[in-house]
Amino acid sequence: MTQPYAEVIGDPIAHSKSPLIHRFWLDQLGIDADYRATRVAPDELQRFIADRSADPAWRGCNVTVPHKIAVLDHVADPGDVRSSIGAVNTVFRGEGGQPTGTNTDAAGFATPIADLDLTGKPVTVIGAGGAARAVLFALSRLGVGPVTIMNRSPLKGAALLASFKLKGQALPLSPAAPPSALLVNTSSLGMVGQPPLDLDLSALPDDAIVYDVVYAPLETPLLAAAHARGLETVDGLDMLVGQAALAFEIFFGQPAPRNRDEELRELLTA
Repeated sequence: MTQPYAEVIGDPIAHSKSPLIHRFWLDQLGIDADYRATRVAPDELQRFIADRSADPAWRGCNVTVPHKIAVLDHVADPGDVRSSIGAVNTVFRGEGGQPTGTNTDAAGFATPIADLDLTGKPVTVIGAGGAARAVLFALSRLGVGPVTIMNRSPLKGAALLASFKLKGQALPLSPAAPPSALLVNTSSLGMVGQPPLDLDLSALPDDAIVYDVVYAPLETPLLAAAHARGLETVDGLDMLVGQAALAFEIFFGQPAPRNRDEELRELLTA
């Protein structure tokens, strides 16, 4: 019998830590399965989904840049993710084995900040892609105050604010962050092979939190700037592991062993 497997797809994908995370959990639970990283170019996405759907060993895939929105056109969407979040980060076998989309990013993002009271407080979000959609969806349910989206295309940011019924403003990406209780980078800026996100954080209050969803490198230029100011930070591993745990249970039918998180983080940062 062919070994069951899941994978993460994107372009680029070599930097992904998802195989380390899922293989660690598979090993801890003694599950005979694998988890891989597969580069899929944008023009290969439709065929990839079709080919994998025909493979009985395939359990599904996590989806990263640049496919989180495009993949919606190639999967079933019984939960209406298209209307709620507008991006998919997990594809699994649904009813009748049909490739089906869902999103675990929103819950993965929210978990590390679940104890914060952000009610009515200003938030800044950098970026307007698939990860931003999940973050804005989560923020809309946390009762945050005005949201500033900073993006190369302010029009795209404005459309997202309207989509999630959030009050705020959309601005072009600029060198200085506006005053915010929470600043979140959802873009790929700062990732290995990408330009850094150089922001002046002097307008942030001393109790602000800076959250970067990028995890390669773990300390991005943005987080380094936040540390230099003595601000509290959340790094990309927190969201990555949180969303991965939800996907793992979908793929392999058992909860991820979150009691081993400290050991996992040591492995990921070695």
